[in-house]
Amino acid sequence: MPTSTAAAHPRYAALLAEWCELVRRCRKDPDSAPDPAPYGRELLERWAEPQRRYHTLDHLLAVLTRATELTAHADDPDAVALAAWFHDVVYRPDRSENEESSARLAERALPEIGLDPGRTREVARLVRLTVTHDPAEGDRNGEVLCDADLAVLAGDPADYAAYAAAVREEYAFVPDDAFRTGRADILRRLLDLPHLFRTGYGQAQWEPVARRNIGTELELLG
Repeated sequence: MPTSTAAAHPRYAALLAEWCELVRRCRKDPDSAPDPAPYGRELLERWAEPQRRYHTLDHLLAVLTRATELTAHADDPDAVALAAWFHDVVYRPDRSENEESSARLAERALPEIGLDPGRTREVARLVRLTVTHDPAEGDRNGEVLCDADLAVLAGDPADYAAYAAAVREEYAFVPDDAFRTGRADILRRLLDLPHLFRTGYGQAQWEPVARRNIGTELELLG
């Protein structure tokens, strides 16, 4: 198990309990298969690895919270919640296969703890969808996960500034000029999308603020 400070997080116990309840709720027989707690502890340890600055336990909490806000939109809210737990569980800033590695971990772990093949496939599909954040029309689970993951863009100015600074810290190995160029390209592509968010709630509540924040960051990048 990776070494980290996960257990020091103030929401550690609550998150672990939430994970265990989620897994038991998703099993046909809640009391069958292995105890989900050791799996939850390993996931939390991974989320607290030292190379992370933005993709941390706080990000996991935020995505789970936003997904809960959008529960009514999802066809399978529990699959979305499981995908939130796994979507960045493997994360190395200098690698491009993080989402695929995270999906494969879900494909291994979920059957071990008693989840059926159908839900396991759906969770892995949703994790892979976070590469593009481009769910197909009518993919209600995908829309919820992607909106929850991108909701950070709609934070208040201080929260958004902290998010942008944390992203820069994660990519500290990238020279300033290269980072500014790459980051600006990503932000412009986001602004070019017809909608940043796919759910009606996300478009109404988060879209205007997110676009304003992105525009401000672009200006600061020069």
